[in-house]
Amino acid sequence: METDDWLADTRTSYDTVAASYADLVRGRLAGQPYLHAALDLFAGRVRAAGGGPVADVGCGPGLVTAHLHGLGLDAFGIDLSPGMIELAGRDHPGIRFEVGSMTDLRLPAASVAGLIAWWSLIHLPDDEVPAALRHFHRVLRPGGPLQIGFHVGDRAHLKTEGYGGHPMKVHVHHRTPDRMAAWLRDAGFTVDAHLLLDPDAPTPQAILFAHRTP
Repeated sequence: METDDWLADTRTSYDTVAASYADLVRGRLAGQPYLHAALDLFAGRVRAAGGGPVADVGCGPGLVTAHLHGLGLDAFGIDLSPGMIELAGRDHPGIRFEVGSMTDLRLPAASVAGLIAWWSLIHLPDDEVPAALRHFHRVLRPGGPLQIGFHVGDRAHLKTEGYGGHPMKVHVHHRTPDRMAAWLRDAGFTVDAHLLLDPDAPTPQAILFAHRTP
């Protein structure tokens, strides 16, 4: 697969930190009631629409994928980093994980009942986000739910050192809910709600709830 430099840098960076990152986030969902509520809502909407496969795009070591699987969903994970996918498969046997990119999502049209991308679009340049969202729209069934998690703000910075002190080279983008919502609508989604987390923190977080417009 042909890649731009930023995509190759992101893959290499997360291969480098995969083990340290997995150790850091293992168990992180515990004690996070709002994240649990968001995932419960997502799972409920998938079940209400008849169920089916659910894609966790940018799954990392598979924490959210495994949680969705525990909620009874047919969840599978996709990540750019082979190192992350190897760890995800080791830590969560019996769940499907595969290497892939949201910039070139190799899934058939209307093949998933729901799609979640928590804090994985943050490394895409602005001009790549609309294309990734169009991929999400293409692979989702009409009416299928989508959740996007991201850092809130209006800036970007280059991350050169990460989890465990390992070298990284990734740009981290902070975006406003309004901007993300506009991109979603342009890609053919209906935006249902957004959840602002830690609003008084230096870097608030948000989750946007949407669905593919029938």
